[in-house]
Amino acid sequence: MVEYRIDRHSGVATYVQIVQQTKQALRLGMLEPGDKLPTAREVVEATAINPNTVLKAYRELEREGLVEARRGLGTFVRKGLSTTPADSPLRLELDDWAERARASGLGREDIAALFTAVLEKHFQGEPS
Repeated sequence: MVEYRIDRHSGVATYVQIVQQTKQALRLGMLEPGDKLPTAREVVEATAINPNTVLKAYRELEREGLVEARRGLGTFVRKGLSTTPADSPLRLELDDWAERARASGLGREDIAALFTAVLEKHFQGEPS
């Protein structure tokens, strides 16, 4: 099951963070079709956010066709976004790179900025 982490200082709306983290879990194969998302109550207890925020995120995911709400049962994944398994060689290489970057003294924001700059270079003009 996915565990949401809310960064209150990111400037990104809380519901958008939930949507993004769910999509990331789908892309990495951590969530697959048929899996149940945490209930709004479980997310509220874990993150101390408003239940309406969770419901807004889940409605957005439902609008995109990624999940479906089943009355009285919860919200379930309809389709995955996984193209690369979580244990792929590429992920392992990226993990090694991140370790080297951190060992060289770069902080989280520095690493994120560097990675984002490289992505921008390789995907210029393409929608995200």
